[in-house]
Order: sequence, then C-alpha cells, then structure tokens
Amino acid sequence: MDKELIEKAFAESGITTEIGCEQAFAISEKYGIPKMDLARYCNRHDPKIKIRSCQLGCFR
Repeated sequence: MDKELIEKAFAESGITTEIGCEQAFAISEKYGIPKMDLARYCNRHDPKIKIRSCQLGCFR
C-alpha cells in the first residue's frame, strides 16, 4: 500500500473524515490505487475514515 500516494489523493480530494464509494472508485481510477488499499488505509487511519454511501449497501 502506497500510504503517501493515498494521503496525497485524499488531500487533493478534500477527504478527511469520510469517503463515499463513488469517491473511492474515482480516486482509485485517477491515481491507480487498488480499491482494497484505499479501504485498508481508511480502516487503519487514526481516526478511521468512515466509508459512506456504499454501492453494496454495507455502509450507510
């Protein structure tokens, strides 16, 4: 996982406390970051970055 690239992508996108699936997919595509790396980063970040608007309905 490229933590620095994810931090840069989130900073440029204004992500600080939560992210929607649509945003995560767009960041993954734009920066070439695997979606699972984004999810791992969100779960390991302190404080965690909440995943909202899940396209599968897992997170609301």
